[in-house]
Amino acid sequence: MAQSQLREVDPVTLKAWIDEGKAVLIDIRETDEYAREHIPGSRLVPLSGFDPDDFPRDHSKVGVFHCNSGNRTCEAAPQILATGFREVFQLEGGLQAWKKAGLAVNVNRKAPISIMRQVQIVAGSMVVLGVLLAVLFSPWFIALSAFVGAGLMFAGISGTCAMANILSIMPWNRPSAASSAGTSSKPANA
Repeated sequence: MAQSQLREVDPVTLKAWIDEGKAVLIDIRETDEYAREHIPGSRLVPLSGFDPDDFPRDHSKVGVFHCNSGNRTCEAAPQILATGFREVFQLEGGLQAWKKAGLAVNVNRKAPISIMRQVQIVAGSMVVLGVLLAVLFSPWFIALSAFVGAGLMFAGISGTCAMANILSIMPWNRPSAASSAGTSSKPANA
């Protein structure tokens, strides 16, 4: 995990802080990830639209930021440290550590999986299909795998992903498909 200037707080301590009203928990994951599962009471401020100036300058509570594993939070440390909280922390290990500690998570099984996971599934399937078709029918089908690989390289270099943009407009990724129906709050290991 990348080093950051953010101090860390473990899940159990954070839960106590939240229960005492001492902390504000801010989830910096993207909207689709938050819709699928999130910590009860957390506030969504996606990193893609994160602006430190959107936070009150004289906030009396401790600000605790988290993502899925802690990596994005570390990378965003300079932005996070510029918020108006008197003290700023990151949740050690992110949402994964929270769930591992057996603490409650709101889960919406009807919400689609994250766009990036969908991209990984589709891209991986296309690469495997291209290789299989090349082996079984014609070596020219390897071009499908090469095309997907080139697209992934372009996405990594440019920061834009055409496949993610296409998947985001699919019917299962529209807000109505990710409604709050099916949401439950339960300990992660229950």
